[in-house]
Amino acid sequence: MTAAANALVDVDRLAGWMDARGLGTGLITDIMHLSGGTQNALIRFSRSGRDYVLRRPPSAPRPNSNETMRREARLLAAIAKSDVPHPRLVASCGETDPLGVAFYLMEPVEGFNPVVGLPAPHNENADWRRRMGFALIEGIAALHRLDYRKVGLEGFGNPDGYLDRQVERWRRQLEAYALHENWPGPAGIPGVAAVASWLAANLPPPSAPGILHGDYQFANVMFRHDAPALAAIVDWELASIGDPLVDLGWIIATWRESGLPELPVLKIEPWEGFPRAEDLIEHYGQLTARDLTHIEWYVVLACYRLGIILEGTYARACEGKAPMETGRLLHETAVALFERALMRIGCSGGSPRTAAGTH
Repeated sequence: MTAAANALVDVDRLAGWMDARGLGTGLITDIMHLSGGTQNALIRFSRSGRDYVLRRPPSAPRPNSNETMRREARLLAAIAKSDVPHPRLVASCGETDPLGVAFYLMEPVEGFNPVVGLPAPHNENADWRRRMGFALIEGIAALHRLDYRKVGLEGFGNPDGYLDRQVERWRRQLEAYALHENWPGPAGIPGVAAVASWLAANLPPPSAPGILHGDYQFANVMFRHDAPALAAIVDWELASIGDPLVDLGWIIATWRESGLPELPVLKIEPWEGFPRAEDLIEHYGQLTARDLTHIEWYVVLACYRLGIILEGTYARACEGKAPMETGRLLHETAVALFERALMRIGCSGGSPRTAAGTH
């Protein structure tokens, strides 16, 4: 872990950059690479008795990696004085001179990710697990209540026509996977066309735009060790300005429910005690003023969007550019998500029903 961290950070250059900003003096010590980030890297270290976490692109940055770091840092700076639980930004560097990539420093978050495993007493107390579910909703509701203009995020995303763009945007993404050799194509996923048609035909009316996380679920939050409460929302790389109900739909789409196909990933054990999906929706409604009449549409959109995202790893695996074991697991998850979507729209080979028929 230390060797991996040293390969990602030139500590002498980092120290010089920190010196210029009054962030401690002397040697950088206790450097280690943290697990948990798959798209970007997290490195924890100490200096002058203070601990930091550095977030930077992976060792082989993608074309948009540096801009992603700049956007994340801007977002964290904007919500710094809010009640949204998040890692506290210390300083950011949008330039690539010091480390070869853009990066930022934040305070470490003391907590655990529930997908990795529930520690005691969370794994022993069903009442705590119920509270965890509601805490997940409270965290995103706090974000959605913020006025993105007042916190300085004007221009952070394009909210105009946000929902109108979604179906076509992700359809093109799925089609682009055909560039990967040996990928069997969308025929291996049930109901892609039916789900897309239903979404396009039942588009909800526009709602007030706000900040959305973009990938909000248990894998991207940390909980406190001493309470069933959020310690921080993490991994903000997909954050934007759009329809915040997309985040609520994402939670419900991935929620474990009796009668729905099980998702091979994102499992939490033990599950007993967690609230029902309808309880989460009701709780969100009590915390925000947003109209939830069409929430089923957002859930189906989340199944569609996430399923297509996960299928991308399988397509790369088919070409030998990702581990096949991981690719197959995510393909199975994509299939399960589309099966969930078909069940929600009442379509099992027949014509999708209208949104009005789902409420």
